[in-house]
Amino acid sequence: MVGGKALLLLQSFDKLSKVFFNIMKIVMRLAPIGAFGGMAYSVGTYGSVYLTCFLFIFVVLNAICRYYKFSLWSYLKYIRQEILIVLGTSSSESALPSMMQKMEAFGCKKSIVGLVIPTGYSFNLDGTAIYLSMAVIFLCQVFNIDLSIWQQITVLAVLMVTSKGAAGVTGSGFIVLASTLTALKIMPVEHIVILLGVDRFMSEARAITNLIGNGIAAVVIAKSENDFNEEKYRLAIQPDAIERAEENI
Repeated sequence: MVGGKALLLLQSFDKLSKVFFNIMKIVMRLAPIGAFGGMAYSVGTYGSVYLTCFLFIFVVLNAICRYYKFSLWSYLKYIRQEILIVLGTSSSESALPSMMQKMEAFGCKKSIVGLVIPTGYSFNLDGTAIYLSMAVIFLCQVFNIDLSIWQQITVLAVLMVTSKGAAGVTGSGFIVLASTLTALKIMPVEHIVILLGVDRFMSEARAITNLIGNGIAAVVIAKSENDFNEEKYRLAIQPDAIERAEENI
């Protein structure tokens, strides 16, 4: 309406918008670094779930592997591709087909793999049980809820049972936690909202622990039933054999 007199003002707005867009570019480039720093601090300071899962794998499961005379490190190296898949998807279900195929090549009998691995996805959720226990302890500390020793034992026993009903998909542990707290009535179920923001990162830890535990369970059952092929195992842990197995998946 004012004609050419507004041209200077429009040019000013255009230059100002370019400045703001450049600022946004800088923010977008620095945001991942800031997010990583925040996550690293949170996990390093409060990452008790990750620490517990780490100790469970490399202390408890490693002791089981030694007792049944096979190497945990070789096993982890053998399923490294599946671990990366689970890390990216936060779901152990995504690696089910390749996991079954690899465990057969690892030396376990096909019938045992077909029974133990799928069943373990519902009844051998080590990581989920660890997460649920640590989550309840964390919530009690945050909201200053004092549990007696018998209440703690009861909660632990109930969580060990309810964790068996969780699926191997992202977020299932959070749903089980909500239903368990509702049944136990030790705190308002609304309190778990504080965990919603970090549930994705917790899901990665519990899914990887579930995957590793299920594979070890298959080996343990196969060895207990004398249906473990030691020759296949020795061939499977060879570096070139691992690379060929990953190419075939």
